[in-house]
Amino acid sequence: MKKKIAVVGYGGQGAWHCDQIIKSDVVELTGTYDIREIRNEAARAKNIFVYNSFDDILNDSKVDAVVIAVPNDSHRNLVVDSLLAGKDVICEKPVEMSVAALDDMIAAAKKSGKHFTVHQNRRWDVDFLGVKQVIESGEIGDVIRIESRIHGSRGIPSDWRCTKAQGGGMILDWGVHLIDQMLQLIPEKIVGVFCMCTHITNNEVDDGFRLELEFESGKTAHIEVGTYNFIAMPRFYMQCKDGTLYLQDWQKKAHIAKLTAWCEKDVTPVQNAAGITKTMAPRDELTLKEYDIERPVSDVHEFYRNFVATLDSKAEPLIKLSEVRRVMQVMEAAFESDQKRAVIKTEI
Repeated sequence: MKKKIAVVGYGGQGAWHCDQIIKSDVVELTGTYDIREIRNEAARAKNIFVYNSFDDILNDSKVDAVVIAVPNDSHRNLVVDSLLAGKDVICEKPVEMSVAALDDMIAAAKKSGKHFTVHQNRRWDVDFLGVKQVIESGEIGDVIRIESRIHGSRGIPSDWRCTKAQGGGMILDWGVHLIDQMLQLIPEKIVGVFCMCTHITNNEVDDGFRLELEFESGKTAHIEVGTYNFIAMPRFYMQCKDGTLYLQDWQKKAHIAKLTAWCEKDVTPVQNAAGITKTMAPRDELTLKEYDIERPVSDVHEFYRNFVATLDSKAEPLIKLSEVRRVMQVMEAAFESDQKRAVIKTEI
């Protein structure tokens, strides 16, 4: 039997959840509620039932679970109230704006005995899955460094995402996704965090950032989000012991350059600017093999399938609260680093 779910908030992401739940093979939509009547009218126009209040959702015995899809500063209270009312909860990312707020939510989940998870939907992006597949296959060896970027040119959307009090800015928007992905790609302890935010379009919240992570083994990662980039740099660039991965954007296949032999007997110097160089001479097919990898198959409905399987004690949650908490810790360290203009030594 399908689990019945209500969605709190019918903005962009809430409407997306409603659409996905309607199409789902494991969950069923009971309805939605938004504090803005114009959004409730938009839901009714799509024949979606609209509750009169948030309390009406909590008091509806038919509702098994609640999706919280509202501005970031409202997550904690709505999540806690839903859990203590006996509902399982899916919260949109970022789960909140501080580790302390998240800990309150985790405590409520433990007290209620209900399941609480976070919708880290970018774990199903095919670009990320392609990089993950290459790492796990070992085909180009151990990771040395991964660079992950999202570049756009339209600034921040002109809504609450421009407001600091409501959790606006790119670290809490796209950053939470890219950090979560990176911690899946390099599942090691982080010992150093350095971040610089940009304020090209406004002074209240970051409209971009550059984040460096140092891991215990010596691996490093660069995570970058920009909203004022009119030519985008590649989505992923990864150096490994036996090759390099290059992925231009999420619509493209990942390109691999795999090392087949380290040394060439006779390297012919090449003309480079005003001189010659052997160091930067290009490799040939005798020592390097280049090819594309097929894009993985991905289904966003796997999130809800896993959610239901977890409720039925048939699976472990794919998105664990310990992982969510680590991401929140990294974001807090990033904000601290930007404020102090210093590397934050840590053990995350």
